Amino acid sequence: MNKNTTTVRRGRPPKIARDNADTKALLIRTGLETLTEFGFSATGLDTILKKASVPKGSFYHYFKSKEAYGIALVDAYDSYFIAKLSHYLEQQNTPPLERIVNFTQSAIKGMSKYDYKRGCLVGNLNQELNHLSDEFKDRLMKSYTSWQIQIEKCLNQAKQQGTIAKTVNTQLMSEYFWIGWEGAVMRAKLTKSSTPLTLYTEMFLRALLT
Repeated sequence: MNKNTTTVRRGRPPKIARDNADTKALLIRTGLETLTEFGFSATGLDTILKKASVPKGSFYHYFKSKEAYGIALVDAYDSYFIAKLSHYLEQQNTPPLERIVNFTQSAIKGMSKYDYKRGCLVGNLNQELNHLSDEFKDRLMKSYTSWQIQIEKCLNQAKQQGTIAKTVNTQLMSEYFWIGWEGAVMRAKLTKSSTPLTLYTEMFLRALLT
């Protein structure tokens, strides 16, 4: 026997550790995809874990409860949505009201892409308030407030440029925008049509200019 022959050790191959950040990101991504289409209360945790191919034990390593997971999903969605709003509403070379139209048109394209099955995660959760804790409700309101600030800044610029009247209360109109927009998104899902979104955008702009 050749003494230089390397002996191959038998046994299981070394186990490759799952990257913690990747697993958590996968759970967040799968949750966002699922809950923008289905309700939080109606969606079982097992459904999400099956789609993500993540065992339940691993889930509880990252999130102490389904509610904690839900709040983490809102955090992730809010970060994404604020970035999207900033992209459209802070384009200084575009007139302020046109920026709002560009944002709504982008949202319409996004809903159409998924056949109007997916909507706004925060809006969807807003339909389930009876099943959510006060902490969860406060987190949703925080998102709406931050989105309103984005619209308000844009409307203030429109006022400064004389596009809308000086008497327009931009704070109230920014709140009004999101109250109506979320309703339009829900109607678009119901009718599988962009008409509610287009109609609402048109009427909102008319309210600013009258």
